[in-house]
Amino acid sequence: MDFTHFNEQGRARMVDVTQKPATDRVAIAAGRVYMRDETLAAIKEGRVKKGDVLAVAQVAGIMAAKRTWENIPMCHPVPLTGVDIAFEYEENAVAIRATARCKAETGVEMEALSAVSAAALTIYDMCKALQRDMEISDIRLLCKTGGKSGTFCREGNI
Repeated sequence: MDFTHFNEQGRARMVDVTQKPATDRVAIAAGRVYMRDETLAAIKEGRVKKGDVLAVAQVAGIMAAKRTWENIPMCHPVPLTGVDIAFEYEENAVAIRATARCKAETGVEMEALSAVSAAALTIYDMCKALQRDMEISDIRLLCKTGGKSGTFCREGNI
């Protein structure tokens, strides 16, 4: 186990990735926003007063991925080469899937997770006038490739 996240005084610090080789890295994250049928219908039919919910959520997710290092203290700025956000209507929910890509010394898991989180929060924000008890849930890393630790894929979720 590597405890290099702490210096000699036990204080947190950024992990030094200077000596790590840049490799192609991909991370996929997912989440859901649960809501009533009427709220879901309003999104599908374009009846939300703030505008096109999924288009705005898609942009918010991409923006969040690009700025992850500004919001998560120990994250490195990662030179993203791509971010994709996709949505799927489910019964009583909007499912969100984000894929982040880079060629870097460190991974893009946090960028993918940030993208899903921001997209979910944007859906909530745009629909809260219709329903305040929506539930943001199931935010998780599905898969990541690249780097020293190799590939991780959550069983049954890809």
